[in-house]
Amino acid sequence: MKARNALLAAFTLSTLATAVQAADEVVVYSARIDELIKPVFDAYTEKTGVKVKFITDKEAPLIARLKAEGANTPADLLITVDAGNLWQAEQEGVLQPTKSDIIDANIPAQYRSSTDSWTGLSLRARTIFYSTERVKPEELSTYEALADKNWEGRLCLRTSKKVYNQSLTATLIEAHGAEKTEEIVKGWVNNLATDVFPDDTALLQAIDAGQCDVGITNTYYYGRLHKQQPDLKVKPFWPNQNDRGVHVNLAGAGVTKHAPHAEQARKLLEWMTTPEAQSIFAGVNQEFPANPAVAPSEEVAAWGTFKADSVATEVAGKRQAEATMLMDRAGWQ
Repeated sequence: MKARNALLAAFTLSTLATAVQAADEVVVYSARIDELIKPVFDAYTEKTGVKVKFITDKEAPLIARLKAEGANTPADLLITVDAGNLWQAEQEGVLQPTKSDIIDANIPAQYRSSTDSWTGLSLRARTIFYSTERVKPEELSTYEALADKNWEGRLCLRTSKKVYNQSLTATLIEAHGAEKTEEIVKGWVNNLATDVFPDDTALLQAIDAGQCDVGITNTYYYGRLHKQQPDLKVKPFWPNQNDRGVHVNLAGAGVTKHAPHAEQARKLLEWMTTPEAQSIFAGVNQEFPANPAVAPSEEVAAWGTFKADSVATEVAGKRQAEATMLMDRAGWQ
């Protein structure tokens, strides 16, 4: 009997130890590539002792996985790119509202969900890039002006299937209405120098090679390519500085609906909005910090300052379906 009780006690202690250990870790489903997020998680573990386990995949499979797992999910936090994807995750019911005074103080409202279901962690501008050999910056002005006749046969675009372009179009609809936006997008399509590109890096290389003169891409793609090719004959231009500003999107995160360690997930999310974490994010990712109190990295700062569009980024999600249909009608493949 004594042996049985001792065995039972040992089993109970082992179970408790496992439970405590599990409470000292956070599981993250991440749509960001490993090397962009691991330094942030490593810093958090070093600071708090809490281990961060993460599983990486594309955003759609991760959201589908969360839905399928339901209350049995091991995931505490979802990290993904683009407000459109975060809004979609919110609509699919896989995130829970997380009210936090720390997050509210660190991240401007336009970069957060109005329901507190997610927050931006880093920012990227989807801006105009131009050939320094064939275009003078004074020839450029706005996104809309790229639909003008003088850019015919000179413009490069990425595929409309990418959420980044859907979000840009969604904010144009918010600013101009659907009819005017469709005119603009048709003008862009008419001005294409070649077929649309599968990714932003190839587009930037096409500008450098002379295949086109201007294009629209995310800033961090330029940062990475410029680091590899310092003699790149391409530069960013900040459009719409006399009206609404540059289109800015984000990478962000939210606590999952059935997070086993929701409190630990909230603490990690809060910490990721602080200057300490934001500096790591900005330095590794060549993105802009979402916390305005944090300066961008030296390389990003060298691109210059700009006025950003103040529209709430969740508009990218709310108007995503409308934007996608409009792009199809306009012939943007």
